[in-house]
Amino acid sequence: QVQLVESGGGLVQPGGSLRLSCAASGSIFAAYAMGWYRQAPGKQRELVATISSGGSTNYASSVKGRFTISRDNAKNTVYLQMNSLKPEDTAVYYCNGKPASWISYWGQGTQVTVSS
Repeated sequence: QVQLVESGGGLVQPGGSLRLSCAASGSIFAAYAMGWYRQAPGKQRELVATISSGGSTNYASSVKGRFTISRDNAKNTVYLQMNSLKPEDTAVYYCNGKPASWISYWGQGTQVTVSS
């Protein structure tokens, strides 16, 4: 069983930055496709960004140019650098790991609140 543990959420003012981290257990992390999703109150969970095992990235249009996903396979960790944060980025952010397309693991989520 793979465990994903997110950290780095918190309260930040509009225009500020945060970096989320997701630490994964397991020895085959490098083979996983990883992603970040978010869910705001009353809304469905949505994709934020993904990174393949080979390092290819994909972003939601709403965060492109502001967020950067990266991974450190030596540390079994995926990151989400979030810059120029907006109030509409407020949500619970979840880490996702896919060792295969039909298998999906989720972290417990970390709250990000953007407010003055």
